[in-house]
Amino acid sequence: MYRSIDTGEAIKEARRCRGCPRPTCIDGCPLAVPIPDFMRALAEGNLGSAYEIIIGSNNLPAVCGRVCPHERQCEARCFLARRQTAVNIGNLEAFVADFALNNDIKPPCPSTKEEGRVAVIGSGPAGLTVAGELARLNYDVTIFEAQAEPGGVLLYGFPEYRLQKSVVRREIAQLRSLGVAIETGRMAGEDFTVDDLFAAGFDAIFIGSGTSLPYTLDLPGKELSGIQAASFFLRNATLIEAGRLDEVETLLHPGDNVVVVGNDAMAMEAARTALNFGPASVNIVTGRDEGTLACGYEDYMQTAAAGVQFNFLTKPMAYFNKKQMRALLNVRRNGDMADESRVAGLLLQNLARDEDGSLVPEGGQQLMEADSIILSVGHKPMPRIIASTAGLQTDNRGFVITRRRPYGMTTRTGVFTGVDSGPATVVNTMKESKLVAEGMAQYIAAKKLLADCEL
Repeated sequence: MYRSIDTGEAIKEARRCRGCPRPTCIDGCPLAVPIPDFMRALAEGNLGSAYEIIIGSNNLPAVCGRVCPHERQCEARCFLARRQTAVNIGNLEAFVADFALNNDIKPPCPSTKEEGRVAVIGSGPAGLTVAGELARLNYDVTIFEAQAEPGGVLLYGFPEYRLQKSVVRREIAQLRSLGVAIETGRMAGEDFTVDDLFAAGFDAIFIGSGTSLPYTLDLPGKELSGIQAASFFLRNATLIEAGRLDEVETLLHPGDNVVVVGNDAMAMEAARTALNFGPASVNIVTGRDEGTLACGYEDYMQTAAAGVQFNFLTKPMAYFNKKQMRALLNVRRNGDMADESRVAGLLLQNLARDEDGSLVPEGGQQLMEADSIILSVGHKPMPRIIASTAGLQTDNRGFVITRRRPYGMTTRTGVFTGVDSGPATVVNTMKESKLVAEGMAQYIAAKKLLADCEL
């Protein structure tokens, strides 16, 4: 968890770095930031150089310093972690990035825009990473964002205490200083198509909004109101906090029993954010146990410490309204018209691990009160872009098929997207997007070479 520190504390902590000849901390960093190099610069008080070193590998250091699970990545591989406390790499990364932002230190060498034109659809961590990487390689990059403000999940998916909106906006301003153009209020598939972008002269296109629709649970009672996706809830909570939306849009009421289904970082964010709306209780329901959660351990501990209750090894089976709940519990109330359209409970199957470690039903079922249910059970492709783009082929899950060479290119020549690679943390999304940006640069270079050979 990010903690504000002063320059003296930062330099003192950086000097704990041993400068290992074989720095395993870099192996633990998905973006391969040269950590000992920026530590050395920081330890010498050269914060400008430390910032240049970091952004050479990471376009969003102020964000990553706050939200990345460092305890499972770079800090877990720190040499000092074996015998004492690891160097607080994440905090120092955020400190250096904040110093640069607060002192108007811009990334060096704005794009010359001479290598080609690239369109990026979506301004979440994937789109911002591709845009930043290609701008540094002197491409002319334009981002097209459907919302009124860029930032995607970084802006709408994290509560203020975890990732301040001002940090996201300033990181995006740094990308603009590299020469990246951003057009907001432009919905792919409605306001423009991929064909339109190619006709406008773009050499390659990155689709960075391909997994933006949340999955639901296909359970009896799924039509009841009061059930919503975590991404929808978090976005509305952010807009309410900014005074741009009425609090009723959360679908939560004071005194509600709130249930969050899921175990990833977004589920933790949703549960902690729900606490701000005066619920009677907030419970997380997950089919995993404490040691196998998709979120980071620190994220789990913070959520539990905030007062959220965890129900491990439980599987949702059905949603119930109030009338059904009373029938199941054999409760009768004369003259009370129960609301049959809103969720009031969640039926759970208890699970256990067998000798092989597989999850099996065991221990019967339980009925949990649930006036509001928030789902964080993964995302699926957005069909609008797929349907409006000729030549895109999908797999049996509906995800766009991509190539390994050039990395990230779809079955439509010149159109790229991220490769589905498991749980999508911010930093893993950025790692994947850096590889795609490299594939795009290779494609455009090859395209220009072939064009020159035909002259």
